[in-house]
Amino acid sequence: MNNLKTEWFDKADRTCPLNDYPRPQFVRKDWMCLNGEYDYAITGDTELLPSVYEGKILVPFSIESELSGVGRALHPFERLWYRRYFTLDESFAGKRAVLHFGAVDWECKVFINGKAVGSHTGGYNPFEFDITDFLSDGENELIVRVFDPTDAGHQQRGKQILKPVGFWYTATSGIWQTVWLEPVSDNRINRVRITPDIDDNSVKFEFDVVGSGDITVSVCEDDNEMFSDKVDKELTVKIENPKLWSPESPFLYDVKFSLNGGEDEVSSYFGMRKFSIVKDDSGIPRLALNNKPYFQRGLLDQGYWPESQLTAPTDEAMIFDISEMKRLGFNMLRKHIKEEPLRWYYHCDRLGMLVWQDMISGGKPLNLIYAGAFPNINVHVKDNQYKAFNRDLPEWREEFEKEYKELIDNLYNCVSICTWVPFNEGWGQFDAKRIGEWTKKYDPSRLVDHASGWHDQHGPDFKSVHKYIFPVHMPTSRRQAGRPFVLSEYGGYSWNIEGHVWNYKRSFGYIQYKSEESLSKAYRKLHFDQIIPLIKKGLSATVYTQVSDVEFEVNGIFTYDRKVLKISEDVLKECNEAMKY
Repeated sequence: MNNLKTEWFDKADRTCPLNDYPRPQFVRKDWMCLNGEYDYAITGDTELLPSVYEGKILVPFSIESELSGVGRALHPFERLWYRRYFTLDESFAGKRAVLHFGAVDWECKVFINGKAVGSHTGGYNPFEFDITDFLSDGENELIVRVFDPTDAGHQQRGKQILKPVGFWYTATSGIWQTVWLEPVSDNRINRVRITPDIDDNSVKFEFDVVGSGDITVSVCEDDNEMFSDKVDKELTVKIENPKLWSPESPFLYDVKFSLNGGEDEVSSYFGMRKFSIVKDDSGIPRLALNNKPYFQRGLLDQGYWPESQLTAPTDEAMIFDISEMKRLGFNMLRKHIKEEPLRWYYHCDRLGMLVWQDMISGGKPLNLIYAGAFPNINVHVKDNQYKAFNRDLPEWREEFEKEYKELIDNLYNCVSICTWVPFNEGWGQFDAKRIGEWTKKYDPSRLVDHASGWHDQHGPDFKSVHKYIFPVHMPTSRRQAGRPFVLSEYGGYSWNIEGHVWNYKRSFGYIQYKSEESLSKAYRKLHFDQIIPLIKKGLSATVYTQVSDVEFEVNGIFTYDRKVLKISEDVLKECNEAMKY
């Protein structure tokens, strides 16, 4: 077990960690957090519930993490079992009880009082079960069985691996986001899809309702109600002289939904903003925010923590990464091959940070010819060669598309998300142009980077380039094909600081420096010599690698423990101030 920790390791609540309301985009007043200590057991591949549990595990931290209290790998031939007891409070009287899981990696089966209530596959999306009919008066037993093959399987797993090395990281198995209970009415609002339209000065609400009834929609600006009306399934509300959302002014409107005069009540929020592509005065295609060209200065953000892997130790830790990057002059984070808890996006919404959201990669990585040689000589392979891209079986591709749609549905109302990124560097890529076009049709309100970095299929919306070590150049007009040019990964400059790294002797980085002074000088030179001159030629967004070090990878602006800012604050702010249209 590694001893590297952030300052939030000691601040994590060992009784009920991460107990802030888990779904700020869709809030009901009553809920019950089930994070905390569970009994755990590890068995072979069996459906038989364990008779003996071997210790305690702190949920929602993965079994591999130090904060879980266990700190061991889960192997593909093993099954992980969780058990805890709970008693419902008075808010559940006369209501249905819904059990929510923020995320469980990868396959799980859930039991209440010894009876199976349902199962789920997919390690990153939330899911729920109505457990009302399985409950007893008084104390109830919850058991969860987990199977996670990590890189021995084909599933979407991101950069998790059983034997970490380089830019492959420690696995996150089992429950890794909040577990919670919610009392709901028989008639209830199941989902709402919120779409702002600044060109029409309006916002559209589309409802999915369980049961029946009228919904009263109330929109508030600074606590002052500006609209209230009843609706059945769909409503468009005019917003006169709307306050537009942007990183510089992240204004959010509050909205409340009431079904059947209060039988079900939900609160949410929205931002009036628009993401599009426009041509500037020189006819160059540009990314735009609210119909104006807007340069996006971003960072790759993998969301890993030394004591807790994919799960931030506290809500404050999540806020730190977002607020510090904004303070240093960045206005965008590319959430890389990870889906965060909904609270992370809420903080981006309210603090004002644009987000590019990656889909989670799966399947086996590409071979060295497809992954290394071809991209560096601008050879892009057609991605309907499923076997070459390790997406041989139709069910693997169907599983990816199903989970990708679930990701979009889950995050649709997050104001800050401006771009969907279905594929990264060819890993598990297939039919990217078709999937990019489907994404545009399913969510016209956002942009798409259909094939980030490698193996461009001339799909929507960008010419997306990754460039490490080698100089950055404008793509030819043929390759750009009328699309904005984005540098969606670059940099990766590294400094290996003993005492603040995962493994000093085995650390990995693209170009190594030995001091803040030399690293800052190189960072400044890279931007003023190569990056900033390209902006006037058509560069529309940048994604520097990366927010923090991650395990063996030491190319972060911050160290992995978030205790050392490795590049001069003044240099970061100077470069960011110069990176604009």
